[in-house]
Amino acid sequence: MTNSPTTPAAFAEQLLSLEGKLAVVTGASQGIGLAIAETLATAGADVIGVSYDIEEGDSPTRRAVEAQGRSFTPIKCDFSDRAQVAELAAELAGRGVDILVNNGGTIRRTPAAQHSDEDFDHVLDVNLRTAWVLSREVGRTMIERGSGRIVNTASMLSFQGGINVPGYTSSKSAIAGLTRALANEWAQHGVNVNAVAPGYVATANTHDLRQDPARSKAILDRIPAGRWAEASDIAGAVLFLSSHAADYVHGVVLPVDGGWLAR
Repeated sequence: MTNSPTTPAAFAEQLLSLEGKLAVVTGASQGIGLAIAETLATAGADVIGVSYDIEEGDSPTRRAVEAQGRSFTPIKCDFSDRAQVAELAAELAGRGVDILVNNGGTIRRTPAAQHSDEDFDHVLDVNLRTAWVLSREVGRTMIERGSGRIVNTASMLSFQGGINVPGYTSSKSAIAGLTRALANEWAQHGVNVNAVAPGYVATANTHDLRQDPARSKAILDRIPAGRWAEASDIAGAVLFLSSHAADYVHGVVLPVDGGWLAR
């Protein structure tokens, strides 16, 4: 950065400012995606929220973004429908997107020996193929402009194997590889491509785990921080990777796991 402010507080604020930026967040209707949309809006970005169930009118995401004085545009898209994803990618490519957060995802739990091709393909379409298509089409416009940020949502299972989730683990391992591949090509064009890898987060997806005393204790015993993550913990890392503070960060898969992988 140039022309840095003279006070530390002003300098820090400028580093993390997204004023004048347009951010797209997929999976924005709840949980981590909602927290990311709110956090990016707090930093000054206008937000396009994409989800299969996002409301056209009032919604928690709209309220969170507009409460920060930023504009919110909802777009419905079924990420398992390739035609809808192609239409979404074409629309976003014409919007001048500065920040693309590929957060939308799904999971199917079945032992590998019984895991169907349909479940495997569905998870890869939603988690991997959608991120690839949106990154390619939006990334092309970022390259032309000479700037942009893409932040993917990976997982602890980008590093580990998991149990009963072969499709999910395959998709999240591939997200880590895609992040590095795009960073290798696009860093020279001013486009930063990185990923966050959330640990165990207190969202609706982990409700059953948190209600199971034995499983919850086993998980917490492994986490040095001694607590489940909040969605805002993940959103803070996404803000960092979306901001000037990460200008020289390319191809990173950043664990936000309370120390889980260090154990």
